[in-house]
Amino acid sequence: MKRTLFTLTLVSVILVNLFAEDGHNLWLRNKNTGNVTVVCSEKSATIGIAVQELKQGWQGMDGATITLKIKKDKAIKNDGFKLSPTQIQSNTPLGILYGTYELLRRQQTGEPIEDKVVYNPSYEVRTLNHWDNLDGTIERGYAGHSIFWDKEKNLLTPTVQEKLRWKEYARANASIGLNGSVLNNVNASPDMLTAGILKRVKEIADVLRPYGIKTYISVKFSSPVLTGGLKTSDPLDPTVIKWWNDKVKEIYKLVPDFGGFLVKASSEGQPGPQDFGRTHADGANMLADALKPFGGIVMWRAFVYSPSDKDRAKQAYNEFMPLDGQFRDNVIIQVKNGPIDFQPREPFSPLFGAMKKTSVMPELQITQEYLGHSIHLVFLSTMWEELLKSDTYQQGEGSTVARCTDGSIYNQKYTAIAGVSNIGLDTNWCGHDFAQANWYAFGRLAWNNQLTSPEIADEWIKLTFENDSLRNITTDWTENFLIPVKQMMMQSREAAVNYMMPLGLHHIFSANEHYGPGPWWAPKGMRADWTPPYYHQADSQGIGFDRTHSGSDAVSQYHEPLCSQFNDVKTCPEIYLLWFHHLSWDYKMKSGRNLWDEICYHYDTGLNKVREFQKTWDKVEKYVDVERFKKVQCKLRSQSRNAQIWKDACLLYFQQFSKKPIPYKLERPVYELDELMKNDSIRISKAN
Repeated sequence: MKRTLFTLTLVSVILVNLFAEDGHNLWLRNKNTGNVTVVCSEKSATIGIAVQELKQGWQGMDGATITLKIKKDKAIKNDGFKLSPTQIQSNTPLGILYGTYELLRRQQTGEPIEDKVVYNPSYEVRTLNHWDNLDGTIERGYAGHSIFWDKEKNLLTPTVQEKLRWKEYARANASIGLNGSVLNNVNASPDMLTAGILKRVKEIADVLRPYGIKTYISVKFSSPVLTGGLKTSDPLDPTVIKWWNDKVKEIYKLVPDFGGFLVKASSEGQPGPQDFGRTHADGANMLADALKPFGGIVMWRAFVYSPSDKDRAKQAYNEFMPLDGQFRDNVIIQVKNGPIDFQPREPFSPLFGAMKKTSVMPELQITQEYLGHSIHLVFLSTMWEELLKSDTYQQGEGSTVARCTDGSIYNQKYTAIAGVSNIGLDTNWCGHDFAQANWYAFGRLAWNNQLTSPEIADEWIKLTFENDSLRNITTDWTENFLIPVKQMMMQSREAAVNYMMPLGLHHIFSANEHYGPGPWWAPKGMRADWTPPYYHQADSQGIGFDRTHSGSDAVSQYHEPLCSQFNDVKTCPEIYLLWFHHLSWDYKMKSGRNLWDEICYHYDTGLNKVREFQKTWDKVEKYVDVERFKKVQCKLRSQSRNAQIWKDACLLYFQQFSKKPIPYKLERPVYELDELMKNDSIRISKAN
């Protein structure tokens, strides 16, 4: 009896320890470590971090010796590394640090560590774009305020707590191979270039530097007028050119390894070179020339559109393609994954591969602006993998977006990729514990754009949830936790597409915060391309945006055979059907159902899939610490209610046009359309 009681007490102690995590340590949780001797003749802050990480996280043979070796090797590119079970070799100290994290990850996940394998990054520049404002708020941020900015602290010496948070942030980024941070919102404040703010940039850069994170800032194109007191911001004006040259010199005196500028110009009301009759190339090149002597780059965003009766999806291509070859070699055109705006599903932007003489970088959105904020569980790796593996056919079959942007096909001086951050001051950094997987996945794909989503999910789950103590008392962790949770993650993005905007529908959110459904929203006087009816075009005849040759002709921006494939309703992939075609409600789908019924089944499938996620998560309760289990469980309940609202709102609204019944096999709506349209559906759907 006493032995049984002792065993139960021991298990209870183990479980108490297990059930005490808040997610703050991300995928870098402490584990029981063995002894290791680290041999390295080099000394630097970065090498010191690598040595410390190895000693704190070693999971290999107890008493082993590992050598860190900096030696030039032509097979190793940039900050890549060569890995063996007992040696990490690189051309740079930063490569040693990346190799350290790779070795520790493989030890912790049980992946093999083969002898003398070279790991080179797919992209040279791998950045997080923080849409953080100087007052501490974050545009499209769902995890608390900024880790960098606060209106009360921006001109003060950073606190110990702030520096610790920046160090933790840098460590997390370095562990997944990220090497750059854009510290502020693309809708930049002109105050960003003032002396006090730049001093804080220096303080941040000093903390991030040992982990290999370069700092970048977003700048407002009209800063010479707003900050410098000039009469113009014309990029060809000599006084403007001198002002920017002087400002760049000022920045590099503070931050010698400053990375460069991110610019949003001539878009959504932001000032730009077009205000002065100049081109994007004129504006970008002026900044690039100022940065060139210091090794800095300009990331010039292609997200541009203005009020127009023409198809908004065509505007970026129309503005940038005529400028191909006119940009300096330290200018990179930053292109969103799709031609509209980070929608749950879009075809890839036709600029990928089409710009053959200009460096182009993908811009992905880690923060879930259009995919349920920090409420919905949506693993975005599957979306990004879909993009990177999309074939542009620009240089024949196999010209994927990945290969068109990573230097495999085009001779780019710089290769880069950016992700719009989902990080804030919340304890778990991202608001949702599973949203951490998207930060992790972005870093892993930025380092290796050939990784698959199942591989990434497998790594993240093991690093984030596996527990040695738990493994000792439960032998079925892989079967009963890893496999079902991984399946849930892999299905989550498609589920969200189904209950939000299936079959190529897009941008039918409510106006407020891009969260709940609002296919009806079209205030009088509002510019058309800011309203959902502009995109879904629902009427008594059918639904969808006609982008064929007989419509807006957006299909012509894609290289053959895609142009013809998208143009022909018979060959257009059904996932993009209503993106490219306006079709009758009676159009016969591949399933044999008419279009209206197919739409209904997709919404229903999405809702039921989220309900399955709830069951999956409830079943794994004993494998998860109490705090994270309850938080995720609560989020899934909200997501399920949200999916119900999305389904009911969209089907009841579109039913007014189709005049058809919802298939009788499907569950009936539980909300009234008038109620959803009259009340704030966002407030309803986000309520916990």
